[in-house]
Amino acid sequence: MTGFDEVFDFVVAGSGGGSMCAALVARASGKSVLILEKTGLVGGTTARSGGVMWLPNNPFMQRDGVEDSLERATAYLEGLLDGQVDAPGSTPVRRRQYLIEAPRMLDFLGRQGIELDRVKDWPDYYDERPGGSVPGRTVVARLFDVNELGSWSSRLRPSFVQIPLPASLEEMLELPAYKRSWRVKLLMLKLVLRALIARLTGRRWVAGGAALQGRMLQAALRAGTEIRTDSPVSELIVEDGVVKGLVTTKDGGPWRVGARQGVLANAGGFARNQSMRDRYLPGTSVQWTLAAPGDTGEMIEEMMRHGAAVAQMDERVGNQLTIPPGMEDSEIKPTAQSMTAAPHAILVDQTGVRYMNEGGSYMAYVKAMMERNRTVPAVPSWAVFDSQYMAKYMLAGTMPGKAKPRRWYEEGYLRKADSIHDLACQLRLQPATLLATIARFNRFVAGNHDEDFHRGERAYDRWLGDEFQQPSPALGAIDKPPYYAVPVYPGDVGTFGGVVTDEFARVLRSDGSVIAGLYATGVSTASVMGRFYPGAGCSIGPSFVWGYVAACHAMGTGVDPQR
Repeated sequence: MTGFDEVFDFVVAGSGGGSMCAALVARASGKSVLILEKTGLVGGTTARSGGVMWLPNNPFMQRDGVEDSLERATAYLEGLLDGQVDAPGSTPVRRRQYLIEAPRMLDFLGRQGIELDRVKDWPDYYDERPGGSVPGRTVVARLFDVNELGSWSSRLRPSFVQIPLPASLEEMLELPAYKRSWRVKLLMLKLVLRALIARLTGRRWVAGGAALQGRMLQAALRAGTEIRTDSPVSELIVEDGVVKGLVTTKDGGPWRVGARQGVLANAGGFARNQSMRDRYLPGTSVQWTLAAPGDTGEMIEEMMRHGAAVAQMDERVGNQLTIPPGMEDSEIKPTAQSMTAAPHAILVDQTGVRYMNEGGSYMAYVKAMMERNRTVPAVPSWAVFDSQYMAKYMLAGTMPGKAKPRRWYEEGYLRKADSIHDLACQLRLQPATLLATIARFNRFVAGNHDEDFHRGERAYDRWLGDEFQQPSPALGAIDKPPYYAVPVYPGDVGTFGGVVTDEFARVLRSDGSVIAGLYATGVSTASVMGRFYPGAGCSIGPSFVWGYVAACHAMGTGVDPQR
């Protein structure tokens, strides 16, 4: 190859979920790999997330005797996703390929020394459907000592899952109940001891996405992958319809890098690009996203410039947020997923009417908010709860209890009243409407059946709730003053649309032809999940799987080179 400043076999734009996975496949084939990250930190939104991957029929389920199979997973996915309108990223062929390759990808990572495990209880989001799994199909990384990265430790993007104790994601999920469970009190003691040992031994444990991407970064570096930060990609180099390389930045100037066997785009979506949001996701804001700062969409636009088809651009991975004072411009904001799904709490629109099941998929939750807002003001909506909630559950990142920042009250974020009538007046709602809404909900609680929206009937609804609340973990009356409310916004953890790819992760034109030499994964693509979110990790799981598939195809191995 001529006309390039340097040449690699495989070049990856972006350092998110699937990038290191693809690099490991290429390096196992003896090929040279370059990963270009435009920001100063490696890991993308994957690193800052919970680091969960939805991977059906995985070997950890088999190890633990949890029932699953290709057939069960297919029944679940096809039952949920088949018949979607205008979702070309989610074809039956791609869904089948995903389910086949997911356990193979995990097997490959295991042979690279990546320490992963399943979360033992994380139900699918539509677990009541045929093939749905109540134990769940989620996979996470084990705790990782970030000091093992040496000089690279400061270049790993930190997770938004921040607690003072070295807890795994599974352990974190239990901690809010520490006041009410001796089991959790013992867990707290265990974590304190783990923290003391870490201090004595010089370890710095991280969990969630930071653990996942820390382990992947460590493996990629050990395998000999070249990784460069502060290296944005400005354009693809195309010759005779084939992607031959790209232009990045080096030493302050343009730098042409050739790619003998392909370029993989894994540069995120456009959650941080307000102009693209206005075009594809009108009515949403960059202030409502938890995506990494580099999630600005220019790689999608560059692929479009070369004829790539795009789809599902009006979809995002919704994640309901509440935004306390002082956090309006923060990159990390408190999620509200478990807040209104907990007992003693509901969500109402700006007329005081409850309009959804507050449990279930966060993507479905946010879609319901946006749909409601088309006819009734619902952005923001109000989370309404009572003193029982305040005593038992977390609120906007604070631990259970009535002590909250004074600023929350002074600036009108957290509203408090001794009666529902007075709370409604503070929220500028008709008191009679809010009183009727809460009375109706309380009747449902008394009968242990949500007649309007069936909250608590799914295992996932109950999982989001409170295992100590009986008879339903998801339902609890709102009847103990004082009463409270905070605003909830239709946020997200990233966009869910992008370039259309085939079952080999090759980027396609609108006529279905392949753009030779160009692959894509992650939220740079139109998701294989289409317009649904079947379970926890349906962004990161596909990013890893399609990165793996892309590299296998580019290397010409068909399957990974070590099988």
